[in-house]
Amino acid sequence: MPINEKQVEALAESQTSRSDEEGQEIKWTEAEEKALVRRIDFLVMPLLTLAFFALQLDRGNIGNAMTDFFLRDVGITQFQFNVGQQLLSAGIVILEIPSNIILYRVGPTVWIGAQILAWGFVAAFQAFQKGLGPFLATRLLLGLCEAGFIPAGLFTITRWYTREETTKRFSVYFLGNLFAGACSGLVAYGILQMRGICNLAGWQWLFLLEGLFTILVGIAFIAFFPLSTGKPVSILGIRYFSEREAQILQQRVLRDDPTKFQPRRNVTWGEIKDTLTNWRLLPHFFMTLLGMAPAHTMGAYAPLLVVSFGFDRLKSNAMLSIGAWALIVTNLLWGWAAAKTGQRGLMVFLGVLILWGFTIGNRVLVGSSNGNLRFGILVTATAFQANWHAVNGSWMALNARSAGERSVTLAIFVMSANIAGIIGSQVFQAKDAPLYYTGWTVIVALISVALFCSIVANLQYRLLNKFQKRTGEARYHY
Repeated sequence: MPINEKQVEALAESQTSRSDEEGQEIKWTEAEEKALVRRIDFLVMPLLTLAFFALQLDRGNIGNAMTDFFLRDVGITQFQFNVGQQLLSAGIVILEIPSNIILYRVGPTVWIGAQILAWGFVAAFQAFQKGLGPFLATRLLLGLCEAGFIPAGLFTITRWYTREETTKRFSVYFLGNLFAGACSGLVAYGILQMRGICNLAGWQWLFLLEGLFTILVGIAFIAFFPLSTGKPVSILGIRYFSEREAQILQQRVLRDDPTKFQPRRNVTWGEIKDTLTNWRLLPHFFMTLLGMAPAHTMGAYAPLLVVSFGFDRLKSNAMLSIGAWALIVTNLLWGWAAAKTGQRGLMVFLGVLILWGFTIGNRVLVGSSNGNLRFGILVTATAFQANWHAVNGSWMALNARSAGERSVTLAIFVMSANIAGIIGSQVFQAKDAPLYYTGWTVIVALISVALFCSIVANLQYRLLNKFQKRTGEARYHY
């Protein structure tokens, strides 16, 4: 069974009492704490963000490969390509929760580092696939190896930062994803022109070089990431904080949120059951499931859409980076505004609302011959397609009742985003090409329901708090 609030408070008090008895009670100044947080920012966040950067490069570069005759060279159809994309998402979903249970037991340095190396090797060797069987196998294997990485990173952040600090750091973490989206088109534009070197296609060089980069990131992560707040030492023996500083790191997080005091190194079945039966997560789940599905569609097909607007085949990859760079700005803005105002639910609603508006614009312009206008609306929609996603994740984490439940909640959060990939991978069909009238109609419908779910998510917490205030127990963040 998960520990309840009274048990958590008792555990926290007993921890403090032991510190008092041993003469180890730590007091610190605000300036000292701020200095420690800055050091965490320069130690923990860069490695997690870099790993996320590598993840997105390896699972998103297939959209760039599509502009370099990937389907023809491998020998598959568009429908088979869509199935492969579904298998990638399915692989992530299958092992999402098991991966986080393992993380909880062995710690982030070993488990996350091993994941990075695993998917890095798969990403590199997929350069040599040929035929339907190898294509489907590598997409599934890539998903299985990547499963759990994103919620593992989010959970690790919650162990190093206080509740009010996590929203900004979640947004910073997702910058790795967004920077990859912004850089991948520019990088692909250069690498794809290597076609013919060593008798390899441009897309083969793309997979090979970006996979090798990921392997190097995995080695660096294992070598330098600190083991925990209580033991801020790398596997190589590099100590980043003194004993006193390590105690401050632990106590400041525990005092902010006693639920993070967890003497166990495993998630209980009770916590898993309570999380899976938590009806308050349903609006978040469906909002992410439906709201993020179009992002997966665009990840695979946006370069080809730009080509259909009348632009150059390879240059389309670089042109799309405009929207991706803008998404970085909106992501930071949403994270900052949510942390500043404390209104995470409102910022999520506004993000989905703006995306809904530009999605309607894309649908209205499907038949337009003005390629420049269509490109402008498409890249503007890209700038808002996921800026609310990280804020939604921090919102869910804040309302978890224990560390174990928080771990499973974040796994569900990322599972919903990857199930969205299963949906998004089949939105655009070959028979609907090149304008995709039906596809864009489906996208409008998906975002419309996601917008409704964001309203429900906001209302449920406000109503629950209003009801609980009568007994003085209002506790939900919105």
